[in-house]
Amino acid sequence: MAIEQVIVTWAHLVSASIWVGGGIFLGVVLAPLLKRMSFSTEERLELMIKTGRRFNKIALPSLIILIITGIYNSHLVLQSPEILFSSSYGAFLITKIILVIALIVTFVIHIRVFSGDVEKKITKREIADNELQKLNKKGMILGETTVVLSVAILFFAALRSEERRVGRECRSRWLPYHQKKKHKTQQ
Repeated sequence: MAIEQVIVTWAHLVSASIWVGGGIFLGVVLAPLLKRMSFSTEERLELMIKTGRRFNKIALPSLIILIITGIYNSHLVLQSPEILFSSSYGAFLITKIILVIALIVTFVIHIRVFSGDVEKKITKREIADNELQKLNKKGMILGETTVVLSVAILFFAALRSEERRVGRECRSRWLPYHQKKKHKTQQ
């Protein structure tokens, strides 16, 4: 493996660790912890929004790096468009692309729901209780969806990686057989 590919793979894995690990921490550790504490809904939302904004300073660049390195890695394997539609690797990749698009849409909606204006209104206690409850519910649903999509994308990445490894093993193991067969048919 060339050094460039090692660096690209490393950047992809580090970015995935930041994105998925941070999302899991926020959704599985911080949110339930805040729920158990005696914070008001406003205080909980305010703290989650501030934590989310801070996390986004590394999460958003990580997501961008993931997308760029993912496209780069995929283009190395897909020498022709036919592979995308005629192999299990292509099927895994298409599924992963659909999940990434859903993830990006969910992330954008999450950011828009908790805009700076909403954060200011929460901080100034200018939002009614029923609206706070709705915001809290939206935040939980969007956060959970983001985590589920992120973990599903990792799962398909593992499937894709295994498919690529097995495919390479099969090709190298059966290459002598196919070469003999090809040689016989040419004679």
